[in-house]
Amino acid sequence: MKKAVRHAAVFLSLCCCLIFSFIVYGMSALPEELAVTEWQLPVLSAPYSAEAAETIPGWSARHASAPSALQPEQTQQASLKLFRLFPVKSAKITVTRRSYVTVGGDVFGIKLYTRGVLVAKTDLVSTENGNENPAQQAGLRSGDLITKINGAGVNRKSAIATAIENSGGTPLHLTVERDGSELDVVLTPVRGASDGKYLAGLWIRDSSAGIGTITFFDGESNTMAGLGHAICDVDSGEVIPISGGELVDAKIMGCYRGVDGTPGELCGVFESHKLATLERNGGTGVYGEMVVQPKGESLPVALKTEVKTGPAKVLVTVDGNGANYYDVEITRVSLSANANQKNMTLRVTDPRLIEATGGIVQGMSGSPLVQDGLLVGAVTHVFVSSPLEGYGIFAQTMLETARQTAQERAQ
Repeated sequence: MKKAVRHAAVFLSLCCCLIFSFIVYGMSALPEELAVTEWQLPVLSAPYSAEAAETIPGWSARHASAPSALQPEQTQQASLKLFRLFPVKSAKITVTRRSYVTVGGDVFGIKLYTRGVLVAKTDLVSTENGNENPAQQAGLRSGDLITKINGAGVNRKSAIATAIENSGGTPLHLTVERDGSELDVVLTPVRGASDGKYLAGLWIRDSSAGIGTITFFDGESNTMAGLGHAICDVDSGEVIPISGGELVDAKIMGCYRGVDGTPGELCGVFESHKLATLERNGGTGVYGEMVVQPKGESLPVALKTEVKTGPAKVLVTVDGNGANYYDVEITRVSLSANANQKNMTLRVTDPRLIEATGGIVQGMSGSPLVQDGLLVGAVTHVFVSSPLEGYGIFAQTMLETARQTAQERAQ
């Protein structure tokens, strides 16, 4: 009898530890806010569930027949529970209208201009007195953004080069942005030993270009979205702040296949057809105001809670024949607010895509992910160690950014 009691006590202790672990994990992993469309309940990964404090008009667990008109957005507090018994945390639930967008899949070219001039790196200058690094001595770092010289605004690297060359060794007062703060930096150019010109040991950049994939066109906000991640400087790794740019048509000319340890790359050329005016380069992608009316398939955008593991399709352009659907498997979904562009992991399963590219390659960023007739997300990154696998971002997140971009445009 005592042995049975001991076994029961151990079993109950293990159950309590397991429940406690699930609760602690849920407190950090479950979102603070959830969205559902009309007449649906939020779906959370087992063993978690959502329970509303009171019924919202138009929100039914039974999926009753829908009224003729859409309900306006409404909010409600809900309790997120473990095994439908143990409260984990509360969350705000928003009942929202279903949004539709025109799905992309075609590649596009990006031409962007920096807001200010970006410091790529600093370097040594050979002088009569030996090697010096004036930029480093002034405190400049890779990733700094030079916005002014001697009080005058600057956006082109030619202006900085001219100011340094014509300085005669006189100190230049620079205004620099770094990590959201503004700094005053004094840069003293030195005379180069080879040609006598004044130099500062600065490698700077005022523009960038590349190719990516269109995720969608949103007719409601008149905004195009692509990439699913920011364009970063190749040397500093910092997000490039932009003053403007264009999104244009591009044509794929070929592909370097990805192999384990080396990501592949789509190769393309820019064409003259302008698609959008570039307005935002941020963590969820690039966005711009559309200048042409797109043609393509209209699909509803999935809410984050509707995305699940399992089969899906990716819409990709790998040659000159346009975008095509290929099979992938979504292997993990994360609702964590800290997931950034890594809301899901996916694996290419389609032999045709594997044969053509080796899996996910550079240039595919932004490729739409479709599951159960919904646009659920976009490809963002490839695993360098395995080109068959990569990350994706939620389409809902990109759509929210697109509409925020449109609001800022209107203001």
